[in-house]
Amino acid sequence: MAVYALDPLSDSRWDELLRHSRRASVFHSRGWLSALREAYGYHPIAFSTSAADRPLENGLLCCEIRSWVTGRRLVSLPFSDHCDFLTDSGDEQASLLAYVRQELARKSLGYIEVRPRFAEPPPASANSCLRPSDAFFLHTLSLDPPLDALFRNLHKDCIQRKVRRAERERLAYETGRSDALLRQFYLLLLATRRRQGLPPQPLLWFRQLISSLGDHLIIRVASKDARPVAAIITLAFKTTLTYKYGCSDQRFHNLGGMPFLFWKTIQEAKDAGMHQLDLGRSEPGEIGLTTFKERLGAHRAALTYYRMSSRSSPQIVPSVLKCQILRRAISTMPDALLVAAGKLLYRHIG
Repeated sequence: MAVYALDPLSDSRWDELLRHSRRASVFHSRGWLSALREAYGYHPIAFSTSAADRPLENGLLCCEIRSWVTGRRLVSLPFSDHCDFLTDSGDEQASLLAYVRQELARKSLGYIEVRPRFAEPPPASANSCLRPSDAFFLHTLSLDPPLDALFRNLHKDCIQRKVRRAERERLAYETGRSDALLRQFYLLLLATRRRQGLPPQPLLWFRQLISSLGDHLIIRVASKDARPVAAIITLAFKTTLTYKYGCSDQRFHNLGGMPFLFWKTIQEAKDAGMHQLDLGRSEPGEIGLTTFKERLGAHRAALTYYRMSSRSSPQIVPSVLKCQILRRAISTMPDALLVAAGKLLYRHIG
């Protein structure tokens, strides 16, 4: 099959493909792609077997990362939990991957990483160098049951009880996209990432997400006596609401701010006619996070990333944020230096 390259931000056929594809997610959307370009300089490109004068019937979406720290590569898609092939055809997937391998060699790129959400792996026949590169869990919660059933499915002690505690404490609840809410979220994010030994994403990234996604993005903040104690960011696409970012003040965990926010999110998503809450990826070693998601009643599935190299020995991106020495140093940085570290590192990580 012939394969063609296109710009999903300017090709008018892209939105139509997303409307019809069951595999499309918020990470394929123009809003997400525009934010990646404006915040990090990643220019999206899509490959398809559909010629420019034909309706777009399939696609493989990527961004090229050019970094003097981590090398040059294609990623499908940076900072995205998953980014499926927009086709159910194994033959089309194989043709797209075969073409991309030629592109890797032509542009002297190290590899492509693909992050399909669906359980089946990309076709092995596409290239013998296609190999699993990383493994995660993906948790999703069906919103189809009645609201009272969704509440009963919450863990009685760890979620239901904390939601009621938050209500007794009269936690304030605010939603929106205002600069004030973003600042509250970001201060909590700084504290959370420091606790994790990780730099925060640049504030510019969140500003670009708000600008690009508009009312498809919501910041939710829980506060006690005007002090923010927990916050999350969700992204809406078709009938799926995606939880993407969350943070909290550890000193007030006993107030139940995070369970309270997720229950509010479930209620509002249900009212809006959403069918699924995508709770995002988790590393297998993140026991607390995976347990929390399952106590919300979510279903766990395997999420596997794959790499295909242009060489016999694939380039491996350094695990910059997994370096224990760096993480210990980050945990003691003043806020200004922590923010600067995020601005410096994230564009190289992708």
